[in-house]
Amino acid sequence: MRILLLPWRFFSALSISGRLGLTISLFWLLMALFGNALAPHSVEDIGGGPILGGFTHENLLGTDYLGRDMLSRVLYGARFSIGLALSAALLASLVGTLLALLAAVAGRWIEELLGRVNDALLVLPGKVLSLMIVAVFGSSLPMLILTATFTYWPGAFRIAFAMASSLRNMDYVRASRLRGESRWYVAIHDILPNMLHPMLTDFGLRFVYIVLLLSGLSFLGLGVQPPYADWGTLVRENLQGLFDGSPAVLMPALAIASLTIGANLFIDSLQAMRPLTLAKEGA
Repeated sequence: MRILLLPWRFFSALSISGRLGLTISLFWLLMALFGNALAPHSVEDIGGGPILGGFTHENLLGTDYLGRDMLSRVLYGARFSIGLALSAALLASLVGTLLALLAAVAGRWIEELLGRVNDALLVLPGKVLSLMIVAVFGSSLPMLILTATFTYWPGAFRIAFAMASSLRNMDYVRASRLRGESRWYVAIHDILPNMLHPMLTDFGLRFVYIVLLLSGLSFLGLGVQPPYADWGTLVRENLQGLFDGSPAVLMPALAIASLTIGANLFIDSLQAMRPLTLAKEGA
């Protein structure tokens, strides 16, 4: 029973905007997981409705440029927009955090080497770097994940190393070293737990950035390729309906906007919760 109460207590501790953001984020996560089963039409359905049609009982979100049901297309696209971004964000945060811990405990020359490599990558504009990688290596689904990971791990490294470099000078870390604990024990047992909350917040921001990056690549025709489609691809395919106000171009754009806004509201609420928690502990 106590375990079941923990999610509700966490939800209650969020601000109103944080609850709204969490609800929107969970909704789209569920759509990414179960959207295929909820879609009224299969992904192989070539369509039979009007071209760029409006809202009807048969097609709740209208039809696309081939007459296919847009509700089904948006639900199928959610697994690519969210799944790819979530995978890349996890990898970017994991790589950046592990390399930051390595730089913090391994020695001066490794710290300098990783720091200079990270600075060199941060100089390059992220979107330009992504375009270069995709142009050279192609835009398969694994390559899109690796491209987003390579583009955003330097930012995760910079934030993680800033925290790790301050934590490594704390008294409890020095005590562990005096006891003869290994460097990785100090990094994983003493430093990492005190970095988790800021790194989870950074992970959420990085997820939003990657959603926008992959959607932008797909809009340019360099992202998810047919027969698959993410939300950016759906916007590009139906762009001709923009001037007519067709739902086919508005709905995937609205999905991207709602996901990014919801995630940002949730992340902002998490950042506001941290000082409150510390204040209560101090009291």
